[in-house]
Amino acid sequence: MSFVAEPGRLDSVVAQHLGVHRADVQRAIADGRILVNGAQKPKSFLLVGGEAISGEIPARGVLHPEEGGVPILYQDDWLMVVSKPAGLPTHPSISLRTGTLVNRLLGMGVALSTAGEEDRPGIVHRLDAGTSGIMIVAKDDRAHLALSEMFHRHEIDRRYLALVRGHPDHDDFIVDAPLGRDGARIRVRPATGKEAATQILVQDRLPRTSLLEARPRTGRTHQIRVHLAAIGHPVLGDRRYGGGGEDAAALGLSRPFLHSWRIAFDHPITGQSIQFEDPLPPDLDDALRRARSP
Repeated sequence: MSFVAEPGRLDSVVAQHLGVHRADVQRAIADGRILVNGAQKPKSFLLVGGEAISGEIPARGVLHPEEGGVPILYQDDWLMVVSKPAGLPTHPSISLRTGTLVNRLLGMGVALSTAGEEDRPGIVHRLDAGTSGIMIVAKDDRAHLALSEMFHRHEIDRRYLALVRGHPDHDDFIVDAPLGRDGARIRVRPATGKEAATQILVQDRLPRTSLLEARPRTGRTHQIRVHLAAIGHPVLGDRRYGGGGEDAAALGLSRPFLHSWRIAFDHPITGQSIQFEDPLPPDLDDALRRARSP
């Protein structure tokens, strides 16, 4: 790929010129595959026009169904509520074509919406790969679009359980801190970040840790993990944001103690009140039992 740039944001200009998804362009930029006058630039770099753009965007491979499935808590003609296991990315990317929730959903032979991105059939929101628990999956395009709007308007009540290091000063509080990306990490960016708020309720104060319920009021990437780390109480087992170490290892944690345990919303088509809970999986239940020991 080689062309002379038009004015505009780097990711938008490349996506428009090649006729590809901007998300694919952004991943290629992050991987250093796209150059401006021979140099790497961020996706938001403003082109004045006339720059030499070069590089490559890897082609997407075919998505194949995979066995294993996931537990279905509820389903009808329009949507499903499923329980995503830990260690399973939500959807494929350019470089990751197997081992995702989408591959397993395809393997289950269920109907999936096509209103979203090409590699994300049925996906209206996501959980981090290391996070387990409840997710909503759209089975048709009408439900997909309606659910997306409900998430945008914060009309879906999502609650997570997190085991964190130490003890917060208050039992019920809100972390209101804008977030922005810094490479592979998300950080608090007071001046330039996007609005992000998480309500925190302390469920139990244990000898060296606290069990919290987190209720995100916005849906930023890694929001709960970054907000808790920012107030000095990182999620145990979360090595990226300061929750690793001997105390996490002593609890047997090999991933962040973060679980999407409850969801409640009005059905986007029927208006029916939907509410489901998903208990802690065995690995987190065992870690919590150990954390309760003096």
